[in-house]
Amino acid sequence: MNANTVVSDIKKRKFSPVYLLHGDESYYIDLVSDALEEEVLNDAQKGFDQTILYGKDTSVVNVVNAAKRYPMMSDYQLIIIKEAQDLKWKTEEDLLLKYLENLTPTTILVFAYKHGKFDKRKKVYKAIEKAGTVLESAKLYENKVGEWVAEQFRVAQRQIHPQAAAMMAEYLGTDLSKIANEIGKLILNVPKEQEIQPLHIEQNIGISKDFNVFELQSALAKRNTVKAMQIVNYFTANPKSNPMPVVIGNLGNYFTKILKYHYLPDKSPQVAAKQLGVHTFFLKEYEMAARNFNRKKTFEIIHHLSTYDLKTKGLNVGPFTEGGEMIRELVFKILN
Repeated sequence: MNANTVVSDIKKRKFSPVYLLHGDESYYIDLVSDALEEEVLNDAQKGFDQTILYGKDTSVVNVVNAAKRYPMMSDYQLIIIKEAQDLKWKTEEDLLLKYLENLTPTTILVFAYKHGKFDKRKKVYKAIEKAGTVLESAKLYENKVGEWVAEQFRVAQRQIHPQAAAMMAEYLGTDLSKIANEIGKLILNVPKEQEIQPLHIEQNIGISKDFNVFELQSALAKRNTVKAMQIVNYFTANPKSNPMPVVIGNLGNYFTKILKYHYLPDKSPQVAAKQLGVHTFFLKEYEMAARNFNRKKTFEIIHHLSTYDLKTKGLNVGPFTEGGEMIRELVFKILN
């Protein structure tokens, strides 16, 4: 079961008596627990029938005792155990198992278990799965973040340009909570009838629409030396916004996809886009890059990127070589 389905059921007031929200990605755990906080009880009822506990400050004994109580002012009482991974699961599991065999029908018990997966071999996991709802919140792979961004705008019934979505994915990383905050900012600040463009990303998030890694990739794909060096100079002047390890990592992913494109047996837009994990909007640029950098040159560029990646980590680098000089050298080698 995915988080959107769970949240949809909660909004329809289809509650489970127990929830186990676990995994490496905190965003979906917070999304579901926040939905329960918003939907189960109104503000007046929360003072009587909502209990928030923290794993390191409570015990399974306290949780079970609280769960056995009946609500005072509403149809349900809601108990959320945040940071549930800190509970003493090994020594107190049997008590929880007994409760799960005889649930209090008016209690909604939520375990928000973060920073790792719950052990699925445990009896208590199987008992919760049988009695209620289990949601595993997995980390999103870097190459899937752009799709995730676009999907959030679709759910909000908003349009975003593929390049704007890609900019957000590359510059904001895989922290979905952080990305969701920026998405909310854009939805609030950009008129509903407008498609969200790179300019809006620059105005609201602070990522330059003209001097970013995508524009550098585009300049390299076209072998536009002047534009590429302008962007490099901007990166050098703004190292905190454009750290060299991040730039090299993005270029590494980019040229790896160019190499992959060279070896695709079917280069039709839909097939190629799926194989490369990119929007079809970007296919023409990959075609151009593949024409400008043959297989041999692409292999050579990937080797250069690997070498300079090590240099950013302090390996095989001279004492007077700064990041700005290294990125200039790297771009020169890519273009020549």
